[in-house]
This record gives sequence, structure tokens and C-alpha cells, in this order.
Amino acid sequence: MAMAVANCCFSLLTYTVKFRCCVSSQRYLAKSHHSIASVTCKAVVNHKRRPSSNRDGELKEGVSQKKSSRKSKDERSYILDDDDGIRGKRKAGRSQSAAFKSFGGQRKDKKEPKFDMKEQQVEPQNLKDAAFLDAVVKVYCTHTEPDYSLPWQKQRQYTSTGSAFMIGNGKLLTNAHCVEHYTQVKVKRRGDDTKYVAKVLARGVDCDIALLSVESEEFWGAEPLEFGCLPRLQDAVTVVGYPLGGDTISVTKGVVSRIEVTSYAHGSSDLLGIQIDAAINPGNSGGPAFSDQGECIGVAFQVYRSEEVENIGYVIPTTVVSHFLNDYERNGRYTGFPSLGVLLQKLENPALRACLKVNSNEGVLVRRVEPISDANRVLKEGDVIVSFDDVNVGCEGTVPFRSNERIAFRYLISQRFTGDVAELGIIRAGSFIKVKVVLNPRVNLVPYHVDGGQPSYLIIAGLVFTPLSEPLMEEECEDSIGLKLLAKSRYSLARFKGEQIVIVSQVLANEVNFGYEEMSNQQARYL
Repeated sequence: MAMAVANCCFSLLTYTVKFRCCVSSQRYLAKSHHSIASVTCKAVVNHKRRPSSNRDGELKEGVSQKKSSRKSKDERSYILDDDDGIRGKRKAGRSQSAAFKSFGGQRKDKKEPKFDMKEQQVEPQNLKDAAFLDAVVKVYCTHTEPDYSLPWQKQRQYTSTGSAFMIGNGKLLTNAHCVEHYTQVKVKRRGDDTKYVAKVLARGVDCDIALLSVESEEFWGAEPLEFGCLPRLQDAVTVVGYPLGGDTISVTKGVVSRIEVTSYAHGSSDLLGIQIDAAINPGNSGGPAFSDQGECIGVAFQVYRSEEVENIGYVIPTTVVSHFLNDYERNGRYTGFPSLGVLLQKLENPALRACLKVNSNEGVLVRRVEPISDANRVLKEGDVIVSFDDVNVGCEGTVPFRSNERIAFRYLISQRFTGDVAELGIIRAGSFIKVKVVLNPRVNLVPYHVDGGQPSYLIIAGLVFTPLSEPLMEEECEDSIGLKLLAKSRYSLARFKGEQIVIVSQVLANEVNFGYEEMSNQQARYL
């Protein structure tokens, strides 16, 4: 019996992608990245963020069929696909296992099966299905992650597979975590045995989307996929990709369960997401999700794992995909989703509203303002935001969404682009005023991802200085970092642009640093 674990998934503008309908721009509440999430975001393969103490469940993302024997220091679980075809699971931490079982017993009458060798007729709808399935390709990526404990070197490389699909103009779309720390990316079409080298044009870490291109003309030929609008609840959805369990294309079906602002495990961001009950397994990430009309409604990218729930997968909707592609087209590179730069609190308590002189049942309270954000110029702690671009914000931090739904205030912000100006209606000391704020991406004092891939470092007299980052904390284990550094990484805000928390990660023993050999992971006050 083959053993395997379904741990997670890896798997419009001037492009020939067509949006047949659109969604009215609707809304959400911009919380700080340091706020405690209601679920645990845990990366399985490439993303190395350590899970929080929440034990209810985990949001996971990863790639399938990892072919490395490299050991892990954290609690990640890997799906392996050995060269001999026997699949197993390597674990470090809590064990999760599942088995593929064959259903049905053996027939007592041992009659030989009969096959009709005549050419079968193909129905028109099957031809249509084959047309859009041909646009889905398999991604082969070789990764080389940095060694954050020894920042001057890299770790041993490993390979993984995921999914992608054609969107026109020689472009492919996949997940950012499928090509994280890539050194080589190759793609293979359905029904072909030739792999083609792909180039990574852009990676959106916060939205977990990557844009690829293939120069070889022989690779192209299939029709690009058409993007549809946001689906409705209970709409049928079909997920296509190359997941664990085989080498050929796989199709799973389900329905749309929920549409709301969702925590993205890879980028630690909160953007619109579609929850579905169709199976999403390692290797599905980067693959498209289709509606009954054959339109792509999003990109499969993560699942929710818990003993108390089942069949919860997530799809990146076309609104987020469109934002990513338009951002890349506008700037020639990806700049990211903007942020308001404030930490907000719900305003449900009547006594609190009365204290703030808010007469209506609306608005959210400004608790903190990021010093380096443009909001610090016009907003103050204690202000109450009651509208965003003339859209009223409820006391729970929600705004109207579609016909009879409400969605988090953050959704409104995510629909804007870097550098856009938003008009806020606020109540300050009982008076209503309007202010304008320039929206820019959030800059974390302790980054979740290291730009450029390789961390910076400085060695003086054997003392190794390096900036504190989430990957470093994950690699070193939080127990060795210390409570003070952990508190700063979770709750501190950058006071000026370019500010970093620099630590002495270790001391390389030498006669000049005699007596300091055991120092490690201590914050440096001055350099």
C-alpha cells in the first residue's frame, strides 16, 4: 500500500486574459501584521515561518514531491517522491499520515477484462475540456535556500514540482512559493515529454503569485485561459493540477464554501480568498480553479489542516490576480499591495463610542500609527475612521460587499495600488473631518522574507552581525532568540526607513574575542 500525506499544496490588462465581468470595489479592516491571527500560518516546504501557539488548525502551503534528503530543524513536514517511485513522508514534529486505499473486492469469477479497441467517439464537451486542460502545465523547480545561521553560505539544493497555467502573451502564472529561492525553473506541457526552461519575471510574496515566461516557441500552442469574475456561494468549482499521487494531470471537484479576506500563509498578509471543499494536495499549488463555464476563477494555493475540520482549501481569486498583473504592467515590476499603516480596533462597545463622541454605530478606532507611513502625517491615536473613499465603515470593521454581504475593511485598501491617495472620513474629538492618505506597502521592522534571497552580514573580530528576520528566527528556533527579541519582532514598529534589529548571531572563536565564544543571538545596540 502506497503511503502518502496530503500536507499542503504547491502544487486583465494587456495580456490576452479576458475578464468577462467585474466586482464592485468593496472592503476591510487593516490590522497590524503583529496582531494575533485566529489560525496558525505554517509553511510546509519553502516558507519557513514558525507556527504560533494556536492549536486549532494550520494554514499550509508548499510544493509536492520534494526530492531532497536535507534535514529540517523545525516542525515542517515534507512530501517525498523518491526516484524509485516509492513515496514516503519525512517529519520533524507532530506526525500526520494517511494511506491511499483501493476500493472494491476481487471478483470471484476470474474472467479476463474485455477492451473495445474500436475508435471511440468524442463528445463536443470533452473537446472543450481538453482545450482548457492543455493550458495547465507542470512546474519543476530547483531551490537553494540561504543558511540564515551562516549567512555567507547556502543550504543544499533540492527540487520540487508544482503547477502553472498559460495566460497569454508568452506568460505563465503560478504560486510564488513554488519558485521561492529558485536556481532553475522548468515547465512541461500536458502530453509532452520535453521540459522547457522558464524565466521568473515577477514574484508577489504577499499575494503568493509568480509570473513566468518561456522563450521557446515550441512550448506554446494551447489557448490561454479566460478569467471569470468572483463566484457565488455553492457554485461548482474544479481544481486542475499535478498533485501528489501520480505524474499526469489531476482534476478534483467541489463547491465554493466561503468568500472573505483570508490569511495568506506564504506572505503573512490578509487578502481576499475563496474557500472551497475540492481536494487540494501537494503539487496543486499554482494550478487553476475553473467554474462550470470553463472560466478560471482563481489559483489554488493553500489548505487548512486540523483534526476538527476537513476539506478546506483556498483559491486566490481573479481580483487579486488582476491586481498583481496590473501592478506589474504599470511599474515594470511588482510593488506589492498597499497598506493604510495603522492598527485598528473594533468599536462595538457603546460606552467606548460615547467616550469618543461617536453618535452612530459605525467606525473603527485607531490604536497605533506606523511612524514611517503617510498616515502618521494626518492620523492620531484615538481617531475614529468612519469612511474610506465615501464607503461607510461599520463598527466591526466591515463594509458592504456585493448585494447582501459584508467584508473586512482591508478589502477596500487591497483594491488600491501603491502610491494611490485615499480619502478617509474620521471623527476626532467629536468633530467630523476628511483627510487624504497616500497608500504604500507595509515595511516590517522584522521582515518575513529577505529581499534578494541572501541575508546581509558583517564580521568584525569574529563577531557575526546580521539583521533579525523571521527566517532566521525559524532556523534558530524561538527558544534561543529570547523573549525581548521575540517581543520586538512581534510588536515593534520601524521608527525610520531602513531601520533594522541587528543581532550578534554567533562568535567565531579567536584569541581577540577570548571569553565571548558562547555569545549568540544578542541584540547589538550600536555599530
